[in-house]
Amino acid sequence: MQVPYRWPLAGYYFFYFAFIGAFSPYFGLYLQARGFSAWDIGLLMSQMQLMRLFGPNLWGWVADRFGHRMLIIRLAGLVGLAGFSAFFWLDRLSGMLLAMAILAFFWSGALPLVETLTFDHLREERGRYGRIRLWGSIGFIVAVMSTGALLDAVAPVGVLWVCTLILAGILGFALILPEAPVHQVTVESPPIARILSQPKVLALLGACFAMSAAHGAFYVFYSIHLSGHGYAKTAVGLLWSLGVLAEIGVFLLMPRLSRRFSLRDILLVSFAAAVLRFLIMGWAVESAAAMIFAQLLHGLTFGAYHAAAIAAITQWFPGKSQGRGQALYSSLSFGAGGLVGALISGRTWDDWGAGWSFSLGAAFALAGWLLIYRWVAADAAAVGGGREKSADPVQ
Repeated sequence: MQVPYRWPLAGYYFFYFAFIGAFSPYFGLYLQARGFSAWDIGLLMSQMQLMRLFGPNLWGWVADRFGHRMLIIRLAGLVGLAGFSAFFWLDRLSGMLLAMAILAFFWSGALPLVETLTFDHLREERGRYGRIRLWGSIGFIVAVMSTGALLDAVAPVGVLWVCTLILAGILGFALILPEAPVHQVTVESPPIARILSQPKVLALLGACFAMSAAHGAFYVFYSIHLSGHGYAKTAVGLLWSLGVLAEIGVFLLMPRLSRRFSLRDILLVSFAAAVLRFLIMGWAVESAAAMIFAQLLHGLTFGAYHAAAIAAITQWFPGKSQGRGQALYSSLSFGAGGLVGALISGRTWDDWGAGWSFSLGAAFALAGWLLIYRWVAADAAAVGGGREKSADPVQ
């Protein structure tokens, strides 16, 4: 009898991204209520990006070298839950930094292994990936909406209880995920140095770094920014959810868009949208309509951008080099780029204000646009097949 895998995987994705939906928008508000400065908040939140620099690569190497993929996934769930639980009694920055680092180191390493597990289960049915991964987006929306409504009625410490319950859900599904035979890649792989010597590859990786850095102020301070201008927590949740809905819509349209536009065209539009989006966020926060429009642009600044970037990595890192390509993409963008963006926004938020902090994000996006415009050829291959793999929807 075939072991069922779809609903355990769907459940894991649901809770994994539900944690992001509860943690990313609202944990900064909890830290602010505890009296931490903008720099302290940026430093604490940046640990998630810092650990993505090497955590997934290290855990992936351990899994490839020694096996025991499911043991690592389950260990990550257990230690992540234990690490986060420490926030209930920690009150000093040093202790919270250590707890955040432990949480991020284990938590960030789990998703890439679950992604490979999912594709090993699907084998020749990879078109079904979207139906399973969709539960992650649903989990994010449910968490961001319900947590926002909860925090309108209770103290900010309520976010700790919500995140703890969600992390317990991650651990619960990790314990029942079934293992799958590892898929062996037989396609010939060129040396990684030869791939990285291509200007278009270096330009894309540099642009991905810039795009994640551009989102730094958004991921760390967007909820604080809205709350400081009178938006209720429920409204904050609605705006975050709107961005994810726009992302889902773009993912569904990507197969059609890829038949009409080149990879280069999609990337250029996405980076241009990021420039506009962060300028609007910084200088038009008083307008709810402007904030709605800015969140709709998330469909381009994450959805279309991520689908195009993943397609490029898949094409330009063939065979066994694809794993290293994916690791480089994740580490340089969501890791290094996200870390730089979080730390810079943490330093500028109090001194320069929200407008200029978000404007720095727009400048990063413009730098990424210039890299794509100059170094990615106009006849670059189209994005084929839409979304192949996924990252966290709010890095």
